[in-house]
This record gives sequence, structure tokens and C-alpha cells, in this order.
Amino acid sequence: MAAGVASTADKRAEGHIAERRLVTVLFTDLVGFTPFAEERDAEEVRETLSRYFELASELIGRYGGTVEKFIGDAVMAVWGAPVAREDDAERAVRAGLELVAAVRSLGPGIQARCGILTGEAAVTIGATNQGMVAGDCSRSRNRGPSW
Repeated sequence: MAAGVASTADKRAEGHIAERRLVTVLFTDLVGFTPFAEERDAEEVRETLSRYFELASELIGRYGGTVEKFIGDAVMAVWGAPVAREDDAERAVRAGLELVAAVRSLGPGIQARCGILTGEAAVTIGATNQGMVAGDCSRSRNRGPSW
């Protein structure tokens, strides 16, 4: 086994349990972020991103989601893991709508777009600082991207 790669048995011993679940994933990014960043000082860009990530984390948490990761100017969040609720998809949509509206408060011309997808995924319960969700909802729904 390669160094740094844990086996399934190792992960179970650490309290990580992998299982298949129905999840809803939200992916949000900033519209026109590259030109925005190119026209500003690096510290201003960092401050804007920090405020954006704080805002996203607060809204996602308020609607019961879990931030999976931040990637550049993108936020990926999941509902249905580690806790599943009957209305997870609705919660994700409400969080996405509120986040897109709230991003405008970060400054003139700053906008966000959001995509939401529900489907089966492999979920690692107990994962921290690593991917918790892996899957391709397009196979089960015949539409949408992989994540």
C-alpha cells in the first residue's frame, strides 16, 4: 500500500465508516472571479474570499448542511451526511438561494451562481480534512455533473 493511503480496515479502526447514501450537494462559485482578482490587490482579494467563505459557512450551517470543501472561489456543501433529514434537498435549495442573494453584500459587481444535485454517493462518515462524499449523481438521475 502507498504511503499515506489508509486501507478500509484502517479507516474503520479510526472511526471512519463508508456507506452509500442519498445526498444533496450544493456547489457555489463567484461569477467573474478571475478578472475581479486580477484587478485588485492580493490582500483585498483574500479579504473578500474570507468574508465569502464565512458567509457561506454560516448560511450552509443554518440550513443544516456541511461544508465539504472550499476550492479557489468555490464552495461545495452536502446535506444528507453525516446527518440525513427528510427535507435535505429543500434545505440545500433555500441555502443556495440565500447565498446567491447574500453574496451581493460583499461589494459592487460581486455575484455568485449555484448548482444543486441530489443522488446516491459514497459517504465516509467521520472524515475530517478530506473528502467526505464521492459519487456521480448523473448515473442515477441521468443528468448533472460528477463531483
